[in-house]
Amino acid sequence: MKIIEIPSQSVLIDLIGQPLFEVWQALCSAIDEKYEMDRSWNSGGRRWTYEYKYRRGGKTLCCLYVKSQCIGFMVIFGKDERAKVEVLRNTLSPAVCKKFDEAETYHDGKWVMFEPADKLEFDDYLKLLAVKRRPNR
Repeated sequence: MKIIEIPSQSVLIDLIGQPLFEVWQALCSAIDEKYEMDRSWNSGGRRWTYEYKYRRGGKTLCCLYVKSQCIGFMVIFGKDERAKVEVLRNTLSPAVCKKFDEAETYHDGKWVMFEPADKLEFDDYLKLLAVKRRPNR
């Protein structure tokens, strides 16, 4: 992924629309509230226009993505982390569990991509992030 010029708020709104931009902002705020992380913008590769990555100490917490009329929120779970997710399954919504179950597992982990259209699953997203890393705020 190449480093790109940081998209302005108006570029993002033009790309995803005002309602999704508000969801994007709310998700970023929810993550920023709990985690002190380095953040970087990159090209989104073949499928997405932009990638916004949360990292600290060389480890990625999660990535947010944008493309026309769509945002993505991806978390990659290693083997130990997947076991921890299984323990808290009964606290997660059926939709989040379904996405987790359907996600592809690769040699480096289970890549779970959500495409939030509202804030309904944010509590579950934060529970999933806490599996990867304890909040540090």
